[in-house]
Amino acid sequence: MPELPEVEVTRLGIAPHLKGKKISAVKVLDGRLRWPVPSGLPAILPGQKLQSIARRGKYLLLKMDKGYLLIHLGMTGTLRILPSNELLKMHDRVIFEFGKLSLRLHDPRKFGAVLWHPTTKGPIEKHALLLKLGAEPFSPEFAGELGAEILYQHSRKRIVAVKQFLLAGQAVVGVGNIYCSESLFEAGIHPAKPAGKLTRPQCVRLADAVRMVLKKAINAGGSSLKDFLNSDGDAGHFMMQTKVYNRKGLPCKVCKAPIEQIVQGQRSTYFCPQCQKR
Repeated sequence: MPELPEVEVTRLGIAPHLKGKKISAVKVLDGRLRWPVPSGLPAILPGQKLQSIARRGKYLLLKMDKGYLLIHLGMTGTLRILPSNELLKMHDRVIFEFGKLSLRLHDPRKFGAVLWHPTTKGPIEKHALLLKLGAEPFSPEFAGELGAEILYQHSRKRIVAVKQFLLAGQAVVGVGNIYCSESLFEAGIHPAKPAGKLTRPQCVRLADAVRMVLKKAINAGGSSLKDFLNSDGDAGHFMMQTKVYNRKGLPCKVCKAPIEQIVQGQRSTYFCPQCQKR
């Protein structure tokens, strides 16, 4: 599913084309997403200018004149910019027209979301879906040793495995399944290690690894397993650069030991038994 790097790549692809433009029409082709698309959007949004596009975790925040559009790509969603006269495709769900350009949410499994948060309901940061999210990995809040301290403090007395701790997103957001395996490898930490047993030096290495891996993934255009395409329809290439993920039985790129695979929380985890001793 699209994680933080894929959502950030989407944001970076959309913003230059649409920022400052006004929505001319909204078409809800199928509003039965994770939560129903608000029925009033076709009446509310036309004439409003898209002022900026931000990201919080895996949510895109499109700031309009009178509120925010919250968009989540779910399991298989993509947002693409296309000419307004482009033929519709099966699984196109919601279309935002910007004159001759359209922003289309394509979501085969319908686990995505398009929600509206008017300014009358207060700051977007107080929205229920955003309120409990952890620190942004590239924010000043998580920079340098501050990130390590956040990981250390949030992990105290936690018996859950460090991989599950990262996936939960309560300490830092955006470290999805692929990026967990890669970050833990870079930090030299076994994925099954109890989070509460992380030392401060390990938290320093892990915070640095999270930032490095996510930045590398963004620069590579994200990871494409099945469905993810960026706003131009191109696939990401981070999967070609992974050091452990999806490399079971292949030699570690550092020590040559065979990469191993385990299942944690019904999701595959990959690690090097030599570089990441338990």
